[in-house]
Amino acid sequence: MVQLAKQLAVFLENKPGTLARLCEALNQAKINIQALSTGDTVDHCVVRLVVSDTVRALALFESRGCVVIEAEVLLIEADNRPGTLATIAQKLAKARINVDYAYCATPPNTKRGLLVLHADNTKRAMKVLNL
Repeated sequence: MVQLAKQLAVFLENKPGTLARLCEALNQAKINIQALSTGDTVDHCVVRLVVSDTVRALALFESRGCVVIEAEVLLIEADNRPGTLATIAQKLAKARINVDYAYCATPPNTKRGLLVLHADNTKRAMKVLNL
């Protein structure tokens, strides 16, 4: 299954406690984190999130003075076995669609996993992968 989703990229100071405060704010608002990835630089951390209520989360982060960028990503539910990501990447490459970034995590014994993928043409990528 492939579907479109909104992802929020939140820019935080790279200091102890900033991720904890972000997650606690979502907890207090009863917004579930469905996917998360972090990337750091010397001064800042970029937290990419797919959450259960993007509109409320965006307002929450902005009210706290965070810089937030919204992007469209694909949520790809697929088999958790060797070669699955290779097949997805090959289909996109054949269609000349670039993968800007992707992230996932799957428990080892689970049959299905979830991949979050950002492409240079997300809607076209969804069509290619849904064939």
